[in-house]
Amino acid sequence: MRFLITGVNHKTAPVEVREKLAFDGNALASALRDLMCCQGVSEGLILSTCNRVEIAVAAPNGDEPAVDRFLSESRRVPLDEIAPHLYRYADQDAIHHLFRVAASLDSMVVGEPQILGQIKGAYAAAKTHGAVSGYLEAILTRAFSVAKRVRTETGIGENAVSVSYAAVELAREIFGTLAGKTVMIVGAGKMSELAAQHLHRSGATDIFVTNRTYERARELAGLFQGTIVEYDRLLATLPQMDIVITSSGAPHYILKKADVRRIIDARRNRPMFLIDIAVPRNIEPAVNEIDNVFLYDIDDLQRVVAANIGERKKRAELAEEIIASEVERMMGRLKAREVVPTIVGLQEQLEQMRLAEIARLRGKFGTLTPQQEEALESLTRGLVAKIAHGPISELRRQAGQPEGLAIIDAIRKVFRLEDE
Repeated sequence: MRFLITGVNHKTAPVEVREKLAFDGNALASALRDLMCCQGVSEGLILSTCNRVEIAVAAPNGDEPAVDRFLSESRRVPLDEIAPHLYRYADQDAIHHLFRVAASLDSMVVGEPQILGQIKGAYAAAKTHGAVSGYLEAILTRAFSVAKRVRTETGIGENAVSVSYAAVELAREIFGTLAGKTVMIVGAGKMSELAAQHLHRSGATDIFVTNRTYERARELAGLFQGTIVEYDRLLATLPQMDIVITSSGAPHYILKKADVRRIIDARRNRPMFLIDIAVPRNIEPAVNEIDNVFLYDIDDLQRVVAANIGERKKRAELAEEIIASEVERMMGRLKAREVVPTIVGLQEQLEQMRLAEIARLRGKFGTLTPQQEEALESLTRGLVAKIAHGPISELRRQAGQPEGLAIIDAIRKVFRLEDE
């Protein structure tokens, strides 16, 4: 069995490419079904976040599945448009990549805690739709354990920042202080909640919240004594706002250039800062062409994120060492799993031989007493166990060795297990 990952992230593809490849919650079920229909895919998972879209699959040894084509066709994006941005990992490299992603070492903000929850969510969705079972499940559950170990042993998550926090830091950098500033949060998802938390801690007191679902907006506003704005009154309310952070799941622009031009006129050209942390983007990029309007999207946040890199470098180095050792352990476990059919085949073959010999002896000696039966069972089982012990121990030991395949093949031939 092989483990393969194909995808794009914030380092390989700009936001305009990532947003074309993003899978929203409504499309995930059908996408997983389509993925499982791809030739050569036995298990699969789709991870779609602001900063990455990755397809992880388990595939039998042989031809690699056409995951590139699946991405292209399911997202309706020409393959030649996305191909330059794709990365591909296989087997040990794929496990190493997954462990790093789960431990947030591959995140835009190293140490941010959100990615692990997003992977767990992707795993739960794949599990619900029957796309994950034994092999891929073993790798994913180990990734969760590795991420927990990294956070516990390195402290890399202490004072962790996220994209939401980076957005707030950018606003604070621009204004100097957020005290007295009026803020609108558009979208009441997790990203918006995190942004509101950071804003509140940074001194912003006038926080407004709007969302298509009123109840969710009410819950979020209640956490920070914020004010709810009806979604259909968003444009009418925006002239009062100094800072707007958008993180809506809308599949189209909710703020266009013409809208913002009218808003800035109503503000009498007072500066307005728009931070778009949604993927797909919520704000039309052309808005940046308007005087006194400053728009930042998720890629712009890397400048803020860079300030954290030096501070976390030592902890990340320790985390990399932990992951390297965990990858080796995982590879050993997977290789051991691959010899299980051989071990089972050997045990079954020896048991069949034992039973055949007992049957032959019964035919020769006739009915045996219970004591004789018990003695015969004990004797033959003991002999079989001693015969099997050496080969089975060697199979397990060689499963994790570079030259192990040749020795495993030799054992299979000696015991005529070639077709098992």
